[in-house]
Amino acid sequence: MLKTAGILATGGVTSLAGCSSGNGNGDGGEPATTETEGTDGSGSSNTVMMVTEDSEYYFDPIGLFVESGETVTFEIESGSHSATAYEEETSSASVTRIPDGAETFNSETLSEQGATYEHTFETTGTYDYFCIPHKTQGMIGRIVVGEPGGPAEGSMPPDGDVPESQTIVDQGSVSYSEFSG
Repeated sequence: MLKTAGILATGGVTSLAGCSSGNGNGDGGEPATTETEGTDGSGSSNTVMMVTEDSEYYFDPIGLFVESGETVTFEIESGSHSATAYEEETSSASVTRIPDGAETFNSETLSEQGATYEHTFETTGTYDYFCIPHKTQGMIGRIVVGEPGGPAEGSMPPDGDVPESQTIVDQGSVSYSEFSG
């Protein structure tokens, strides 16, 4: 097994253990409880870990690049967290920081270690998101789909800092420790 930047890979297949009750929010996200292969057929994984470590709350990686049509899995490593898009009509968001016409996402709060939430990103652009219970502690992240763009470009989210979009594109992902260190 190889664990790098919060991504757990086992011979091209990522093992996702855990369970979650249906989120019932109708946003197209799905709880996942089975082994998942990368959406591009390469066996790569787009997994963002949701972490509580002492008094720190964070997503790892904090910045992730994916292509349009790829699915990202948000997984509880420790604590209780959500992955919630900055979209004015979404719980706890006062601004919209996802591309125009993009489908919003909101996992609601997941509490069980290993619980997962998946969202497929179809619309190109920059998506900023946060954890509902830890937004005020700066638990935010950024996903760039295809290329930077949309209302999140040119500024930081209202609740903290994330890597610049071009850095995410250039590196593919930016770990929390790399960004905060």
